[in-house]
Amino acid sequence: MDLTKDSSPSLTENDDKKTALYIRQKNLLDTFLEHGAISKAQYDKSLHDLTVKMGMTESMNTDGSTPVVNHTNK
Repeated sequence: MDLTKDSSPSLTENDDKKTALYIRQKNLLDTFLEHGAISKAQYDKSLHDLTVKMGMTESMNTDGSTPVVNHTNK
């Protein structure tokens, strides 16, 4: 067994997976809102909770387009 190689995923790989999951979950919330399955208040609460729970921060782009997702160090 070669112990010199690190078999654990890199931090950036984990961050990429975490970001991809966050975006998929956000897109699902967007779809629910778009189809009237949840209210705007429910959407806002759920998005906030998702953002906090996953350790992300969300900054709206100045043109109102898709927000930039950043990781927080927890």
